[in-house]
Amino acid sequence: MERRGLLFVVSAPSGAGKTTLCQEIVSLVPGLWRSVSYTTRKPRPGELHGREYFFVEESVFQEMIQRHEFAEWAPVYGHLYGTPRSVLAEKMENGIDVLLEIDSQGAMQIKKKFADAIYIYIMPPSIEALRTRLLQRAGDSPEEIQRRLQKAREEVWSYREYYYIVRNDDIKQALKELEGIILAERTKTKRLDMAWLEENFIREKDNKPAERGGMSTTTGGTKHHD
Repeated sequence: MERRGLLFVVSAPSGAGKTTLCQEIVSLVPGLWRSVSYTTRKPRPGELHGREYFFVEESVFQEMIQRHEFAEWAPVYGHLYGTPRSVLAEKMENGIDVLLEIDSQGAMQIKKKFADAIYIYIMPPSIEALRTRLLQRAGDSPEEIQRRLQKAREEVWSYREYYYIVRNDDIKQALKELEGIILAERTKTKRLDMAWLEENFIREKDNKPAERGGMSTTTGGTKHHD
């Protein structure tokens, strides 16, 4: 059934595992494309340009702002992050579902523009588990980790703005829940293609079946069956 692509917006406190979940889910669910945001921060160990983010200089980012190339952008932890507008619209117009991984600030900007998007919040099991993950990531200073933990305590209350909560305690279970949300949203009745429904169940076909029984005619007149 032809339809416009859905937009899935995923947010979480820093270190909750949303990037890993988003990378994994696109390999599990067909027809799902993960949007890659732009950022002015430097790559962490193991991150690649064009995979986790497009890493650009601030001057480049500011030029993109002036050209209105972002669907949303915001400063986060002293760096700029933005979602490219054109590729987002192109994918959705072509019927491809888009997975957008952004912070809560950016998600609220998107919510003003995409009322039909699906908003999912990834919740860490606890603040201590979050601290452990940030320390294991080995990409931030102790001061930066402390700032992120404080912001997580504040951000976690934004879960009320989201439609689904996925607790990322076990990665396999979290992936299963995220996959279930995506598949369920795709099959909601409000997303049903009415043209397809009319074509297959409502509109009468031209090739009506012949009536059963009755009389058969021949060139010589009417033949009655015993």
